[in-house]
Amino acid sequence: MLIIPVKEGENIDRALKRFKRKFDRTGTMRQLRKRQQFTKPSVERRQQIQKAQYIQGLRDKEEL
Repeated sequence: MLIIPVKEGENIDRALKRFKRKFDRTGTMRQLRKRQQFTKPSVERRQQIQKAQYIQGLRDKEEL
């Protein structure tokens, strides 16, 4: 459970923004979206390799 203390005289929008940031850092929404469907471990591994190749390609392009 997230607790966001609201200071006296603090704007509620600012407190809401802190809540959203704190909630995002927990990773709850990412975990819920990931659990909506089953992904085979081999598919996850393939996606991980493709992502690593993409990032390496970007880094190689920067070095040139």
